[in-house]
Amino acid sequence: MRARLTKTDKIAVPVIIGLSIAVPLLVLILMYLPERFNFFGAQAGTFPFFHAVLNGSTAVLLILGYFYMRIKEYKHHRNTMISAFFLSAIFLVSYVISKISNDPVPYGGEGTLRYLYFFILITHIILSAIIVPLVLFTMYRGLTAEYDKHARIARWTFPIWLYVAVTGVLVYIFMMPYY
Repeated sequence: MRARLTKTDKIAVPVIIGLSIAVPLLVLILMYLPERFNFFGAQAGTFPFFHAVLNGSTAVLLILGYFYMRIKEYKHHRNTMISAFFLSAIFLVSYVISKISNDPVPYGGEGTLRYLYFFILITHIILSAIIVPLVLFTMYRGLTAEYDKHARIARWTFPIWLYVAVTGVLVYIFMMPYY
């Protein structure tokens, strides 16, 4: 038997799907802009450091939110996860601005580190696209008190989101010498 969409689902689900397609597509388009527009006059290394701080803070909040959920402190869990969501949203806006502002910086490492860097980078990029709908659906189900659905999707969302946050910091560390 097919589950019926609630009245809010009929609005939220298409919005989530639309954002899940639009966000990665926008980032991809911005990566290939023929010209950059540095509105803020920021140097190339400014945005990546800020992004690493946001990613690291998000990772800490995700772990803290998981801890609160495990000890059944659901109000703290909710507030911590909403904070992680807002940091990720700030990251996304800042990342888009950085892609408009600065040319991509190539990785200059060699040998084993180069292979490790590209493995981390590629998995980070792929999972970054996948995490958008997962986070949005997880947040939606939690905020609409559909806790069974929230828990089912959060089992996938949490480790992927944590991986994306941590590897975001690692990509910055690998790239630090080249900014």
